[in-house]
Amino acid sequence: MHDLERFISGFQRFQQQYFDQQPSVYNELKQGQHPTTLLIGCCDSRVDPALLLGCDPGDIFTVRNVANLVPPCNHGMSHQGVSSAIQFAVDQLQVSRIIILGHAQCGGIRALVEQRFPTEGETDFIGRWVHIADSARQQVFQLMPDAEPAAQRRACELAAILVSLKNLMTFPWVAQRVNAGSLTLHGWYFDLDSGALLAYSPRADAFLPLVCPLVPDDA
Repeated sequence: MHDLERFISGFQRFQQQYFDQQPSVYNELKQGQHPTTLLIGCCDSRVDPALLLGCDPGDIFTVRNVANLVPPCNHGMSHQGVSSAIQFAVDQLQVSRIIILGHAQCGGIRALVEQRFPTEGETDFIGRWVHIADSARQQVFQLMPDAEPAAQRRACELAAILVSLKNLMTFPWVAQRVNAGSLTLHGWYFDLDSGALLAYSPRADAFLPLVCPLVPDDA
């Protein structure tokens, strides 16, 4: 019951903040949502996008899945949860940017790199899902065959973000708006080891610091 009590107390603090102290926030949101950003992040409990970015309700439209992946556009009839969320954000909400937010120590990417999945066959949903980034895994092993496992995993975490950015452009309504200049795509990486935030630079073809790690006061 301890966690449930924490959650209830947390909701009460949220209620007090947004329905008592700042009622204008939800008075406006009652009329509809108008986020400018779609953020595709990981399910990992350590990487909450709204918490990391200091967002208020209504600021970002968020999709979270294992390893923050974007599948390529698939015209099949299977359920397309991530794809439908992307379409809703781009077509209906008219967001002006999409951020893929990856992170260090990603369990989904580790499963991909090590090819270790809890089940096999038709019920191996994790294996089939992270296979989306298999080209990233192959690239890492080709370029870094003798690297330490931790270095390979980190490289794959970064490379998988680029796979998702590439897959976004396979959706016609994303590509159309990107080419028209009304939508921008961004690849970010939260290094939870150092506390830094990196962003992919197409010009440098590398992830560069967007927010550097904090320097200890006694450094």
